[in-house]
Amino acid sequence: MAFSEKRENNGAAEDSNHSRLIKLREFDDTKLGVKGLVDAAVAKVPEIFRISNNNNKHQLPSDLDHSSSGSVLTIPVIDLKHPNTTAAAAVRREIVGGIRGSCEEWGFFQVVNHGIPEGILDEMIQGVRRFHELDPEIKKRYYTRDLISGFFLVSNFDLYRSAAASWRDTMGCVAAPDLPPPEQLPDATRDILIEYSKQVKQLSKTILELLSEALGLEPNRLNQLGCGAGQLLLGHYYPACPEPEVTIGVTDHTDASFITILLQDQIGGLQVLHRNKWVDVQPRKGALVVNLGDLLQLVSNDKFISVSHRVVPKRIGPRISVACFLRPLIHKGDTDSPPVYGPIPELLSEENPPVYVEADVREFMRIHSSRGLDEPSPLQHFRV
Repeated sequence: MAFSEKRENNGAAEDSNHSRLIKLREFDDTKLGVKGLVDAAVAKVPEIFRISNNNNKHQLPSDLDHSSSGSVLTIPVIDLKHPNTTAAAAVRREIVGGIRGSCEEWGFFQVVNHGIPEGILDEMIQGVRRFHELDPEIKKRYYTRDLISGFFLVSNFDLYRSAAASWRDTMGCVAAPDLPPPEQLPDATRDILIEYSKQVKQLSKTILELLSEALGLEPNRLNQLGCGAGQLLLGHYYPACPEPEVTIGVTDHTDASFITILLQDQIGGLQVLHRNKWVDVQPRKGALVVNLGDLLQLVSNDKFISVSHRVVPKRIGPRISVACFLRPLIHKGDTDSPPVYGPIPELLSEENPPVYVEADVREFMRIHSSRGLDEPSPLQHFRV
């Protein structure tokens, strides 16, 4: 290619990037998110949300049939059956075995009989919907890209870093060790957010105990490591999409958590990558989805793997989900030494040496938050 032609191409790319940045800022400045586009009755998906061959290496044209994966595979369902009952040792062994197999084969499973009343699950879904469907002027007060201080609303955490924006908005807050003060929470979701957070904290301890046993560790090992000491609670809102074949609800990614506990409504759209095929995670009334995150993969020394997943948009909606990310306790501006995690020593041997160096969690999260969701996991920076 001649130098003048290369310079012209570079100039065109710079102009295109600048034009895209302007459009991203215009969208962000509305503080109305994707819901605002739908309220304005857009008939076409705006350019910043469109996936093309050139702007998203993880989404190929042949991969954009969002109607269904067409697969008859389903992720495992684990019936918790009161696993803390000492008289039910055989039942607990069955549960632990099921979780071990699910983690090794899928990295995903659903739990039923988990102890959270179905009425609380339904009200949490409705609370998220109520907030996202508030008067726009009320919602604007919460719109921010500061995801640390208090309750927030945002559209696309990685808006300025991803190749294509995702068709969703998100409300949320840090839920552990403590929620924001009640007066900082919106009326539309305050009461149920407080109650659901309390319930999921208790459940998270049980699931971490079962995962510890599935790894061959003492039941309290992961809890002692602080794997659930910090929790981030997010309420996602995926509006109906006029052109679901050209965009994505959320791009394929792994979670930078130890585990994620997900409540989803009955719309569907969540898919997990299993043996190079996308498999639908079918909604199950009263169930919660559990998926493994990057940090659990690190401390388990690759015994359990964090698996890629995505959400495909639909013409019907909104789809609503509530994700609780279990992660280390990290405070913004914390002067104490940050937590450091490496492969758990009990899992190592001459035959199974460490495949990761110890990771400063604050650095791990910095890498995670500085990239687009469609970019490789931070784990690659800590491999031996």
